[in-house]
Amino acid sequence: MSDSARPIRIAVWSTGTIGSIVIRVAHRRGACDLVAVWVHTDDKADRDAGELVGLPPIGLRTTQSIDDVIAAQPDCVVYTASAPELDAINMPVYVRLLRAGINVVTVSSPGLVFPPAWNAGYTAELTAAAEQGQASLYASGIEPGFAGDQLVALLTTLSASITSVRTQEIFQYDSYGNEFLMGDVFGFGRPLDQAPLMQIPGMQQHAWGPPVRYVAAALGVELEDVRETYERRATPRDLVTAFGPVVAGTCGAIRMETIGVVAGRDAIVIEHVNRLAADLAPDWPTADR
Repeated sequence: MSDSARPIRIAVWSTGTIGSIVIRVAHRRGACDLVAVWVHTDDKADRDAGELVGLPPIGLRTTQSIDDVIAAQPDCVVYTASAPELDAINMPVYVRLLRAGINVVTVSSPGLVFPPAWNAGYTAELTAAAEQGQASLYASGIEPGFAGDQLVALLTTLSASITSVRTQEIFQYDSYGNEFLMGDVFGFGRPLDQAPLMQIPGMQQHAWGPPVRYVAAALGVELEDVRETYERRATPRDLVTAFGPVVAGTCGAIRMETIGVVAGRDAIVIEHVNRLAADLAPDWPTADR
C-alpha cells in the first residue's frame, strides 16, 4: 500500500458525546486507523476504548497522557474536550500537538471558525506552533463550524441581493448529557435569578461572534456592532434529562441571538431556541424534533 493510500492514523481527545461518535465512526471506517484515545477522568483511564463508547472491545487502551498520544504518531488528533476553562486549557494541548507535527481538528474552540475575530495572541501562538511542526489546525462543528457560517456563505451565492441573514437552531436538549454546558453555560435547570455564563455580556460572542463576522466578511459588509439577546422560561413541572433532574420553577427553555448590525439594521443573526420539553415556551419558534 502506498503512503497516500494508507489509513489515516486518528487519535481522539476525550470520550464525551462527540468524541464517542468519532471513535465509533473511525473504528468502522477502513480509511481510518484509531491509534490513541485520551480521557479526562481516572475512571475512564486504561480501559478499552470500544467499551467506553458502546462497542465490543477493540484492543486499544485509553490514556491520560499527552506523551502517549504523541508517541502513537497519529496523523491527526480529533479534539472534542469540553471544560469550564475553555481555551485556557485547550491552547497548551493544541500547541504541543502542532509542534509535534500532528494535525488537529477541533470542535472545542468555536472562535477558530474565523481566526481574525478570535484572540490575536492565541492565533499568533498557534500559527507559530503549526509552522514549527509543519502541521495544520482546523476548527469544525455543526454550529459553529458549518450551519451558521460556511453553509450560509455558500447559500448566499444563490441570491442576487441580500437584505438580512438569519440562522436558527431550534432544538430539544433533554437528551444532551453535558451538565456543565447545559447548566453552567446555558442555564438549564438553574433558578431564573441565577445568571449562567451565556447571560454575561460578551459571552455569546465567544461562540457565535466569529461566525457572524465570517458571514459579514464573506458578503463584504462592515459590521457596526455585534450585540446579544438572552431570554429564559421556567418549566412548570419537574423534568428528567440526560444531564440530571430539572425541578419545576427553574429554567426549561432559552432563546438567544447573536446579532451583526449593518447600517443600523440587525442584518446577520444567529438565533437559538432551545427547550428541555416540546411544550415549553410555545410562543417561541418551533420545529419538528
